[in-house]
Amino acid sequence: MDFTSDVTIIGSGPAGLQAAIHASRRKANVILIGKLTESALLKADIENYFGIQSATGEDLLNISLEQAKNFGTVFLEEEVTSLEKKDTGFVVNTDNGKSILSKSVVLAVGVSRKKLGVPGEKEFFGKGVSYCASCDAGFYKNKIVGVVGDGSEAGESAVLLSKYASNVYWISSGRSVSQYMLDKVNQASINLIDADVIEIIGENRVAGVKLDNGAGINMDGVFIALGAKGSMELALDLDIMPDIDGRIPVDADCKTSLDGVYACGDVTGKPYQVARAVGQGCIAGDNAAKFAMR
Repeated sequence: MDFTSDVTIIGSGPAGLQAAIHASRRKANVILIGKLTESALLKADIENYFGIQSATGEDLLNISLEQAKNFGTVFLEEEVTSLEKKDTGFVVNTDNGKSILSKSVVLAVGVSRKKLGVPGEKEFFGKGVSYCASCDAGFYKNKIVGVVGDGSEAGESAVLLSKYASNVYWISSGRSVSQYMLDKVNQASINLIDADVIEIIGENRVAGVKLDNGAGINMDGVFIALGAKGSMELALDLDIMPDIDGRIPVDADCKTSLDGVYACGDVTGKPYQVARAVGQGCIAGDNAAKFAMR
């Protein structure tokens, strides 16, 4: 293991940052993993938050990160690719190949799934178009699939799908991933296609894609992975089942159905407001630290 921690928080938006502040103030050993640039708050203007007449989301994120660091939080500006439950705790793996053994985990990544915005995406959702490889990989045994996206989620999805599908294409005009991730992809014999998808085609379900270079590829499924792995997908890694609306159920202590795992912020439901995210972050971080240090 590269690191050990009492509490590992996944997501550096308002919920994750507040969880880090409260867990660190309890003198827990805290690791916060995420990228401020991925937070939905980054480009927002705030005018309805207690004590703040007007502020930018970027300012709030930067100030909160400094607060967390001042209390002792270690910040890793990376993306989490998988979670595993072990007898000794939880193993958190990142896109740079780091592994963290943690006594407790807080899921605070959020729920938004970026859309590709091409013809056929909406029409074939659930009919060959998926946004979650860990959810749907098993449906594509011995089939041909494509993964669309340029980040670590796309790379990790391609590697996972290679264990099921007969052929996997990773389609993107660029790839902003670590060398570690590229090495994993190359070892899995995944086909790298340097182009962008402009249309998903088929009749009753996906039959292929059209690319901006004029080419087309026949395939049975298209996995769209345009960001970091979200809280919902990470929860599924631990067999924590979201409800019918895709939310992670939590109790009043922000505890999930698995001991040692907490969730806060948008992934637990509406309203999607900073005030709610911060309140839940306080609860989740505090209780995760109590669990780890009992």
